Amino acid sequence: MHDVEPLVEAVDSLADRFRSLPQSKLLGAVPGHESRAAAALELARRLAALALVAEGGPAREFPDAGAFAVGDQLAVAGHDLAAALAALPDGPAAAGEVLAAAVAAVRETAALCA
Repeated sequence: MHDVEPLVEAVDSLADRFRSLPQSKLLGAVPGHESRAAAALELARRLAALALVAEGGPAREFPDAGAFAVGDQLAVAGHDLAAALAALPDGPAAAGEVLAAAVAAVRETAALCA
């Protein structure tokens, strides 16, 4: 099993931050995105897609539930990915690489949206 705690902690911290942002901040533009909420939604979609790949499932649409739901969407996608990676055997190096890339993506989005 892979140690997914760094991913869970990073996702929870960022999700909590998004849940507490006022509308003006959520909808405020950041480099490369029309808003902080859009940046977080893109990250949630990336994490969800990685979880589906790790689980061997088919691609699915990840909906836009609005700016005020993006913190919850990020938390769900991140926890789904953590669960999928934790269930994989230790052997596949790719799982460790996906985990490291996911943690880095969460931290990059956190820095971008600070």
